[in-house]
Amino acid sequence: MQRIYKKANLLTTALALLLFTGCTKDFESISENPNNPVVTEAVYFMTKEIVSTCYDYQSDAYMDKPASAGRYITMVRNEGNDNFGWTAASWDGHYLRLTTNKSLHDQAALEQKEQYVAISKIFYAFNFSYISDLYGDIPYTDALHSKDLKITLPKYDQQQDVYPSLIKLLKEANDSLATTTKSIDKAADVLYAGDILKWRKFANSLRLRLLLRCSKTYASAVAEMQEIAGDPSKYPVFTSNSDNAELPYTTIYKWPGGPTGGGGALTDPFAEFIKRKPSKEIVDFMTERSDPRMPVLLSKVTGDPADATVDHNDYVGVPNSISLPYAYNGGDEHISTLNLDIFYQDQNPLVNASLMTYSEVCFILAEAAQQKGVTVSGKTAESLYYEGIKANMDYWHVSADAQTAYKSVPTVVYDGTLKQLIGQKWLALFIKGAEGWFDYRRTNDILGFDQKIGPVAAQHTIPKRYIYPDGERNLNRAEYDKAIAIFGEDTRNTLMWYLK
Repeated sequence: MQRIYKKANLLTTALALLLFTGCTKDFESISENPNNPVVTEAVYFMTKEIVSTCYDYQSDAYMDKPASAGRYITMVRNEGNDNFGWTAASWDGHYLRLTTNKSLHDQAALEQKEQYVAISKIFYAFNFSYISDLYGDIPYTDALHSKDLKITLPKYDQQQDVYPSLIKLLKEANDSLATTTKSIDKAADVLYAGDILKWRKFANSLRLRLLLRCSKTYASAVAEMQEIAGDPSKYPVFTSNSDNAELPYTTIYKWPGGPTGGGGALTDPFAEFIKRKPSKEIVDFMTERSDPRMPVLLSKVTGDPADATVDHNDYVGVPNSISLPYAYNGGDEHISTLNLDIFYQDQNPLVNASLMTYSEVCFILAEAAQQKGVTVSGKTAESLYYEGIKANMDYWHVSADAQTAYKSVPTVVYDGTLKQLIGQKWLALFIKGAEGWFDYRRTNDILGFDQKIGPVAAQHTIPKRYIYPDGERNLNRAEYDKAIAIFGEDTRNTLMWYLK
């Protein structure tokens, strides 16, 4: 808990400095020479980049398509995302974050501060990989150069070129941070308070994520995963929840009304919190295993379960793509919400904006060992599988006794199958980003989500990608046409490079 509040205080301090700087700008401008503009230091761009990336990525995980596609959340009002008739999706917000990151990179290079250049490379890799994960082939080498190189109509790069480039950036970031003698400003670094080792762990853990994702088609993926796993001194990765790349929510930066779009009375059917219910898939998965995380993550139905029309359990999730989902099982009082005491608040120390967690790293390495033959010193696929479960249960403050009991549940006892491993990873990643959806695609729906899609869906498979923004067809048509001639039809079901 101390770790969480320490981060919150650092974040508040850094943001207060930014706000103070903004408030005094107009006053100071009276005596400024317009021909000698003030240059913003790199650390301020770093703070902004960290905050915007964390909060926007987490927002997608609960409020947007990844929540539905990962089968974590079911929309019971305005359920378009759940019905999978996705149309063109804007990427402006993603590229805006990268514009800030370019400012961080360029200013850090100008100041000869390689520690901040390295951090910018980590965020280049995170944000560009996320855009590519969503769309496939994307503007990359020409992107972000409208000002310095006057490129306003950027060409698209193939994912098979983008991904290796990003993986290389992460390796460079680790190597640079390993040798730098320069410190990171603790107040401005709202993610790791200037801890260079933690930044290196994040770079290498993220590199593992990307390598596993493209391991089907990237020839050197397994060898590079082994390189990381085989030399923890040179390539440190997350080793505990204290390494998690995540931010708390503060009174300055939060989603409107709270981390899960709270605000408004609970009786208001249009409040964002009430629109989003835990999916039937996630609730049934936990119910079948008597999972002790269930009372932490979910609230019981408020009505008498005996009066329900379909599901008479204390915890009930909603299937997607059904008629009148808000009336499922007899209505609102017979459907669970996320835990009201944790998620329906402006701030709670258990609710953070997460980019990556230790639990995910455990499951990545477990799969690499189980399926790819990667060796991890002193560990096996089985031990890493159990450590991934433990890390997530520790994260949610599940008691040691409850964890021990869970490990003896027959369907939890390690059986060496990918399906079991991916199932536990999927649960551990509950509203922790788009990774549940990306694993669904990568493992060919190993958990059988497509079979559970309801009757009013536009299609009976979960989409594989976002459709390019309308602006690309209207304003960047020549490059768009060149791109789809190589990539394939611009539909929500076209497979990107690493899925073929």
